[in-house]
Amino acid sequence: MALLKTKPHRLGRQGEETAARYLQTKGYCILERNVRTPHGEIDLIARKGEVLVFVEVKMRTSEQFGYPEEAVTPRKQAHLLAAAEAYLAQHPESDETWQFDVVAILRHPNATLQIEHFENVIR
Repeated sequence: MALLKTKPHRLGRQGEETAARYLQTKGYCILERNVRTPHGEIDLIARKGEVLVFVEVKMRTSEQFGYPEEAVTPRKQAHLLAAAEAYLAQHPESDETWQFDVVAILRHPNATLQIEHFENVIR
């Protein structure tokens, strides 16, 4: 029996696809999507020039619970860092400079999208 995708799951996948297309228009090359590690999932892994970029995507349909980027709390940042370190340990060829970006997407009731790209958010 196939698992039905939940509305939040579908929204997350839509957000990841939107973010990937947006980043590609900004010169990023998408290398991997939905990479699972023992510390959690990395939504997108991309490269821009010589920089490996780990991307967290947050999408919301309203501001009722705050802006999407506000969901990347210090606790979430710690999980992202641990996930990236696990990825790098499994991919020793990835010795280039790396950073974390957040792509926050707010889908308004009229279906327009507001995209905010925050670069190098974890230092």
